[in-house]
Amino acid sequence: MARAHKRQWLTSTQMHQFLDLVVQLPLIVDLETAKKAIAETFNLANAHNLSVYDAAYLELALRHHVPLATLDLDLRKAAAKVNVTIFTS
Repeated sequence: MARAHKRQWLTSTQMHQFLDLVVQLPLIVDLETAKKAIAETFNLANAHNLSVYDAAYLELALRHHVPLATLDLDLRKAAAKVNVTIFTS
């Protein structure tokens, strides 16, 4: 969000509206992510030229069959290649 705002892809109002929505989400900690980081996440990072950080989000979306919320173009392209839907409002 900070990067999108800095690059003026989002207005301050849009960023704050999004953050207000995120705060309302019933967030949980995924304890399986650490186990997946060694194999699946690393493989996704290499296969799609992503950082391990971005690949972790992709792995999580794949494993839980949920849409991925991102403005990152490379991550969006990788998601499309592995049939992960991009979240839209």
